[in-house]
Amino acid sequence: MGKVARPRLYEQLMKQILGYVEAEQLGPGDHLPAERELAEQLGVSRATLAQALVALEVLGVIDVQHGTGAVLVYRPSVAAVLRKLREHQNRLPEIVEARSTLEVKLAALAAARRTDEDLARIEDALGVMAGEIAAGERGARGDELFHEAITAAAHSAVLAQLMTFIAEMILETRLESLGQPGRPEVSLESHRKITRAIRDRDAEAAAEAMQAHIELVSDVALLR
Repeated sequence: MGKVARPRLYEQLMKQILGYVEAEQLGPGDHLPAERELAEQLGVSRATLAQALVALEVLGVIDVQHGTGAVLVYRPSVAAVLRKLREHQNRLPEIVEARSTLEVKLAALAAARRTDEDLARIEDALGVMAGEIAAGERGARGDELFHEAITAAAHSAVLAQLMTFIAEMILETRLESLGQPGRPEVSLESHRKITRAIRDRDAEAAAEAMQAHIELVSDVALLR
């Protein structure tokens, strides 16, 4: 028997989870069972389930908070979720392209223009992300603060507006990337490399480090 294609595997598991939601008549604000319990009920590994839950979070169906588990945001039809899945898959390359264009330039400008206050904000964001990861979280808030701090340090109003425009799409890729095992720690280390270049006012090194970071976080197995 041939290996099941990854998208089909996730689609099947997402259907199972939505089937469970429907069978249990869960509504917005209701919690899904703990991962261990749900994995047992669905007959899948916790690792596989965790990635499927990230997929549903990326698509806005659930909200996953550390310590509280997965909360249903709304109860969609399977067809609606699969349609959103296709849309997400199709726009991923363009999101990566936009990030490469904007954020590499922002990192270079931040290295050239940053103030001491800007650098302190960037380093504070690193601390937030490190604290989240140490607490067993994915570091999504710290990641968001880090990129916001670099955008501010670049002192380019027009580029900042463009980043605001694509912020929601970047959030999708952030959740998707940081939801992969081991990725938060690797992402944090690449943030530190970017920070060192900005601290040293080395625009070329900052641009190179940011490009490498974007390539790293864009390497996602989920939803491709």
